[in-house]
Amino acid sequence: MELADEIVINAPKEQVYAALNDPEVLKLCIPGCEELIKHSDTELEAKVVLKVGPVKARFSGDVQLDTAGAPDAFSLAGQGNGGPAGHAKGGADVTLTADGPNTTILRYQAKADIGGKLAQLGSRLIQSTAKKLAAKFFKSFADVVNEDAAA
Repeated sequence: MELADEIVINAPKEQVYAALNDPEVLKLCIPGCEELIKHSDTELEAKVVLKVGPVKARFSGDVQLDTAGAPDAFSLAGQGNGGPAGHAKGGADVTLTADGPNTTILRYQAKADIGGKLAQLGSRLIQSTAKKLAAKFFKSFADVVNEDAAA
């Protein structure tokens, strides 16, 4: 499954990049996130509870960041295990483009693969849930960064 979108954030690119690397900001924005631990600048551990259709699962997973193109671009890859509900792995490429001194365009392309009970729910339900979760994350993220920029 693949997802792609862009969002306009009313903050300078450096501030957006810093927020994308701040575990506290990410924890606030990731739907169902119970815990987010930063082990290093490139390694995070997350515990997330998600409901997809009739299946509710608690995922534990690891995320690796590749910041070689920072602050203009970076990528992340991760995998999570939801026990009997299944497992997921995927990644995303994110680019940040300044659009004036106080506006940033964030674009992302993400891919995900799932297995287990979740994979049996049907691709339409999985795709629509993934789109909703991504939209919820980026709306929350934009709101948090816009508030910080205004303050």
